Amino acid sequence: MRFINNRIILCLALILAGLNMAFAQEIIPETPKDTVKPLPKTQGRTRIDGVVAVVGDFVVLDSDIDLMYREFQAQNIPIQDITRCELLGKLMEDKLYAHHAIQDSIIVSDADVNEKMNRQIDYFVENLGSEDKMVAYFKKKNIDTFKSELFEMIKNQELTSRMQKKIIEEVQITPEEVRQFYTSFKPEERPVFGAEMEIAQIVIKPEITQAEKQKVIDKLLQIKKDIQNGASFYSKAVLYSEDRASGQSGGYLKMDRKTNFVKEFKEAAFSLAEGEISDPVETEFGYHLIYVEKIRGQQLDVRHILISPKPTAEDIEKAKQKAENIRAKIVSGEISFADAARSESDEKETRNNGGLLINPANFTNRFELTKMPSDIYNDIADLKDNEISKPIKSQNQRGEISYKLMQVTERYDEHPADYGMDYTKIKDLALKEKQMKEIAKWSDKKIKDTYIKVIGDYRKCDFTNHWVK
Repeated sequence: MRFINNRIILCLALILAGLNMAFAQEIIPETPKDTVKPLPKTQGRTRIDGVVAVVGDFVVLDSDIDLMYREFQAQNIPIQDITRCELLGKLMEDKLYAHHAIQDSIIVSDADVNEKMNRQIDYFVENLGSEDKMVAYFKKKNIDTFKSELFEMIKNQELTSRMQKKIIEEVQITPEEVRQFYTSFKPEERPVFGAEMEIAQIVIKPEITQAEKQKVIDKLLQIKKDIQNGASFYSKAVLYSEDRASGQSGGYLKMDRKTNFVKEFKEAAFSLAEGEISDPVETEFGYHLIYVEKIRGQQLDVRHILISPKPTAEDIEKAKQKAENIRAKIVSGEISFADAARSESDEKETRNNGGLLINPANFTNRFELTKMPSDIYNDIADLKDNEISKPIKSQNQRGEISYKLMQVTERYDEHPADYGMDYTKIKDLALKEKQMKEIAKWSDKKIKDTYIKVIGDYRKCDFTNHWVK
């Protein structure tokens, strides 16, 4: 099928997906040596780590390529047919973007990098068991070295991402260009879109009793008293905060009035004087102690401790019974699933849409069967059309328990691309191809204007770009 050639597929997978090289989303064993395609080398010569390329102010190490293979494995991308030359080319592209992002004065704030870094570290610690195990796994000397290298890596990734977005931000596509893209394929060459379905859900959350809320309030008030008597806010946040993203850094957050925090949190933070600690502030996430560490004009450096009240076993059982009662009304025809979602569901993101889930990959209501998140697939795999599941106990990333009723509302069979039915998907593919052409044109120009050097046997690589001048 000639839809997009192999090199463009690789670029789309790596560039537009935003590769998180080396620091993966899953913890995995090291890449087996026999799965890595090395460059041919002189008999008896051992390949040692060192600089293999220079792009502007950046260098690429041989070990960076090994780490990239590990990242591919974490994303379940087959690596057998991906060569070291191809990965070096990708890494050099990233350095080219980062170099010119700096030249173009693209700013990545330390606060943004720290936020992402803290989330990554929190994930690693949770999966590996401790900071010490994390440092040992990544073969670093100590936690400070690990954080320093991770900080620089994330910062460069952000520079790369923002430079890519800048290159393509003004690329648009017309209906005529979409039509030409579609008609450029013979009927037998048109892509086949996989089976899809639309899914709806009703979410019932346990009601938290006032007594449980008061326990949390009292605990936070005691923590506040301890801090006022000399205890460290930083240490208390590390020990008690349930905001895993900020907890490991002492609850630190940087914010201004445009920061995307919930209204109650922002209002409380901006009502405090420098050095002041709030009473417990209630938001949809639980209760917060907020400490304003520094006021910088319209920016605040704050720390917070989040603790969420927990439902009792009785509260959880009541939520299950409520879900069963709603299901009975839908099955009897007393109310439709969509109307029940609008009136009864506790999930505001889907409630107004009759419970229909939004696919985060394309922001439509359709989920391709082979790409559906496993947790959703497991919930609906055995459901017939319009059948209502029994209450399914669920737990989100914050540990909150709820019960879900699920329904498959529509199915779409696997089929060759149809211009009328699949216009949006075809348009997206046509736009991506046009964006890739714009990126290629930008790269050709910048490679000529940038100091670039490829070292050793890697100069023999058959690169897509003209790295070897």
